[in-house]
Order: sequence, then C-alpha cells, then structure tokens
Amino acid sequence: MLCTIEAVDIDLYGDESLLNPYHNYSVIRDSGPVVYLENLGLYAAGRYDVVREILARSDVFISGNGVMMNDTVNKLFKGGIGLCTDKDEHMRIRRVEARPLSPVALGELRETITREADSIVARLVERGSFDAATELAQYLPVTIVSKLVGLPEAGRERMLEWAAANFDSFGPLNERTTTALDTFQEMYDYAMTQCVRGKLKPGSWAEMLHDAADNGEITADEARLMALSYVAPSLDTTIFAIGSAIWLFAQNPAQWALLRENPKLIPGAINETVRIESPIQGFSRYAIADHEFAGVTLPAGSRVIVLFGAANRDERRWTDPETFDIRREGVARHLAFGYGEHACIGMNLARLEIAALFTALARNVARFECLASERVLNNTLRGFRHLDVRVHTD
Repeated sequence: MLCTIEAVDIDLYGDESLLNPYHNYSVIRDSGPVVYLENLGLYAAGRYDVVREILARSDVFISGNGVMMNDTVNKLFKGGIGLCTDKDEHMRIRRVEARPLSPVALGELRETITREADSIVARLVERGSFDAATELAQYLPVTIVSKLVGLPEAGRERMLEWAAANFDSFGPLNERTTTALDTFQEMYDYAMTQCVRGKLKPGSWAEMLHDAADNGEITADEARLMALSYVAPSLDTTIFAIGSAIWLFAQNPAQWALLRENPKLIPGAINETVRIESPIQGFSRYAIADHEFAGVTLPAGSRVIVLFGAANRDERRWTDPETFDIRREGVARHLAFGYGEHACIGMNLARLEIAALFTALARNVARFECLASERVLNNTLRGFRHLDVRVHTD
C-alpha cells in the first residue's frame, strides 16, 4: 500500500538548526523514508538505508543536474566538475582527478605528511594550550594541499575563505548563500584567470590537469575548475574532521586512553569521528524517474537532499548512535565520505593526514581539556571555527 510523503515544517538551514541539527534530523527520520520540506520545496532523506540507496542508484538519482540545493550554482557547475556529472562523463573526469590521489601517489607523500604532523604537534604541545581548530587542524591540509595543487602565490591566502564560501553556496538561496556567491564568483574568476599555464608550480596537480587537457582527456576550462575542486574538498572537510576529533576526545577521555594504548584503533577512530560529526552534512540528487521507498513514491523531477549527518546517526542502523565509540563494529560503513560512484575522491588523503596527527598526538598527549569553542555556521559543513584546548602530558 502506497502512502503519501509527509510534509514537515522545519527550517533545516536556519542558524539554530545548522548549529544543532540532530533534533531536526530525528524528526525527518521518524516522519518517513523521505519527507517534503515545505519551506524549501525540496525533499529530504535522513534514514541510513534510504540515503545509501539514493547514492547507489545513480541511474535514478543523478548528479548531472547539480548536487546543490539551489539552481543558480547547479547551473553554473552542471557538467563542469566531477561532482556534477554522471556515468561516462563522470568517469572521464574522475580518472584524471584521481591520479595524484592513488595509493601509490599517496604512499610517496606519507613521509612528508608524517614529518609535518610530528613537527606541528611538538610545537603545540610544548606551548600547552592552543586553538585546535586553526593552529592544529588547518596546518596539515593547508600546508600539504597548497604545495601539491601548485596554485599561484597571489590569491592562495584566500583558499580557506573560498572553500567555506564554496560550501555555503551549495545551500538553498538564503542570505548565507547569496552572501557567499560573491566570494564564490571571486574563486571562479581566479580559476579562469590564474589556474593557467605559466602561473602554476611545475609538476603540481594543477599542471597535471593541463597536461591531461593537452592530451584531450579534459577541456582547458575543466582543467582550471578542477584545480580548485582539489582545494575546497581537501581543506574544510579534513580540517573539520580533525577539530571534531579533538573535541570528541576531550569529551570522552576514556576513548583517547584506548587509542593511546592501541594505535591500531586509529582507523576506527577516524571513521567514528566522521560518522558522529560528519564534516559534510548533505548534498542533493535529482530524480529522473519515480522511485519507491518503503511504501512512498518520490516522483520524477524531484530534488532530494541526502543527509549524511542524519543517516550516520540513524538508530535503525547504529546501536547507541549518539555515543562516540572508536571500537564500534561496522563503522567503516558510514556515509560521511558518500557512497557509490561519487564517493569522496580525496578520502584517502584525509585519512592519511588525520592518522599522522593522531599518531603524533598519541605519543605526546595524555588528555585534552576543552577551554572554549565556537562552531562554524555553514550551509553544508559542520565543524569548529575555534576550539581552544589545553593538552596534558601526564
């Protein structure tokens, strides 16, 4: 028996919901496999099995019409970046993007990342207290990514601001989105005018993209945009995962003690961190055909927000989902890095950076004490703007 999709009256992108989303996520999950958000005119899915199915069924739920929550940015990016393409087009772009992120290529970076992680941890631990959101979490992604991508020096200092605006622009057309669009346009113009031959670091990822364009694998415009597509996903998502991990371990000192006793728990700790505090809370997909979920039919022509942050706390999938447990069974099946053909292309670089920091911190820090914190207010991202901590070495 088919049922009607329930309409819910919540402001998913209001300030309070962005800062404290989990009550609204629970309402969405409890209201049905998919719900209709009246104030946005969009559908949303928050249950784990439904979100995973949408991500898996790229034949029905496409990315080629954009994955953002507004038509302005969807039209701008449609077909221009791998995130907003499908099937053969997506694989053509992804094959090029993935080259510097292969296991072999990342293996060559391991020593550099480990050395940088050891260095920053030693400096901060010696000080005793610091802002983990900026001084710790930003260091590796900014240091490593800026060098590897090889962008011109001029404008590089704007990378963090561009990355945040990029993700803000993904939201519905609220005030936060429209404000971000000016910064987003600046980033777009930079890509078109600066991410070009002669201005890039030789041998860099960005220059590799232009080599691929010369070979006919991608277009010159795609090469320019793809250079910045390395930047935004490689910065804020990793930065926020690191900050959230420090905050979670400060709140759960017994979990940090477990990790120190057994560093083999680090991969599980990374997965559990991004499960319970997903850096990207959700993207959208466009349905090109009717599709039924547990007795309700989502009609063709619908745009549905797939809420990774809600799915990763779904009690239908996880036991005690609000509990931070680095030994959680099956945690690798979280959806924080997406799923299916659009799974995050940079996830292994993120894991490498976070693992290097955890390893260095575990050797030097007995426990974390959170002194003060301020969360970022962003349409897509969840993390900390500031996270003042004191570290104890014994």
